[in-house]
Amino acid sequence: MDMNKFGFLSLGLIGGSIAYAIRQIYPDAQLVAYARRQSTLDEALAAGAIDAGTTEINELFSDCDMIFLCAPVAVNNQLLKQLKPIVSRQTIITDVGSVKGSIHETVTRLGLDSQFIGGHPMAGSEKTGFSNASSILIENAYYVITPTETVSQEAIAEYYSFVKKMGAIPLILDYHEHDYVTAAISHVPHLVAAALANLVHDHDSANETMKMIAAGGFKDITRIASSSPEMWESICMSNTENIANLLDDYIASLQTISRAVRSKQEGFTFDLFTASKEYRDSFADLPKGPIKKIFACYVDIPDEAGAIASLATLLAKADISIRNIGIIHNRDFEEGVLRIEFYGQDALDEAIALLRSLHYSVYPRK
Repeated sequence: MDMNKFGFLSLGLIGGSIAYAIRQIYPDAQLVAYARRQSTLDEALAAGAIDAGTTEINELFSDCDMIFLCAPVAVNNQLLKQLKPIVSRQTIITDVGSVKGSIHETVTRLGLDSQFIGGHPMAGSEKTGFSNASSILIENAYYVITPTETVSQEAIAEYYSFVKKMGAIPLILDYHEHDYVTAAISHVPHLVAAALANLVHDHDSANETMKMIAAGGFKDITRIASSSPEMWESICMSNTENIANLLDDYIASLQTISRAVRSKQEGFTFDLFTASKEYRDSFADLPKGPIKKIFACYVDIPDEAGAIASLATLLAKADISIRNIGIIHNRDFEEGVLRIEFYGQDALDEAIALLRSLHYSVYPRK
């Protein structure tokens, strides 16, 4: 299939990132987009991510080679109904949703099975919207492909190749398996993070002591609680059974832990952390998943004027860009007083090597 025209129905973080990636691999292709707000289209046009935009689903999309549904799951189903009378039978329709069952069922009801291939780039951020899109967001991330039973093998192969060109790692799964897997490794963890953040909020004192001294460990585990409420409402309403069943199992495990802790069962928590550490350490360096990997290290520096500025200058002179930097006030779980976050693994590795060569004590983040 010649890729000459791509359409986007909604243009947020993921859709915008894919549009930017397409710009790099198909510089001459035409990109068109629908969005509810004209301001989003204006921003995308100004950034060069798209060539044309509309606030209505119309004939602009009739001759696309590929169309991406990039709205929340429930909204994608409605967009698909509006798209059906317009779209060409030669167009491959895909989506980027993290729940596949609902969209596949809608595709079947509309008789679009022969031209639909579900897609889920397993990358993202707690930040949302087109303004946070990046051409490298999905690089080295798994990109799950869920074809229908009737779409051609040729179309699947072309889609697989397209995903690889964007720098992602294609993985073909049945959509039922996809929804169970993502419930376990993404949907339930997001709910747990939200519940833990709210637990601390509800038990904090009036002067917010807990919030003030929250350590890096707490911030890391609850970071994804800042994700889009609209998106997660849609996910939970779409992947209900898988999420509820796994939550029940997780609650049962927490109850077991609670009983063991309350009764001071010797060796229980030791075995618990031994098993979890062994498992967690086994995949710490795998490609990005739905919970975005952070490239950071901790550095011991003296508490004196100019120490942070000197370190930042050393990294700048070596052309190593810093994404974020801050002092750790609670070091219960951190070995260094200064936390430095970078944009990628290469920059982190270079920074660690440079700082250690200059006799700084550096501790990589696991």
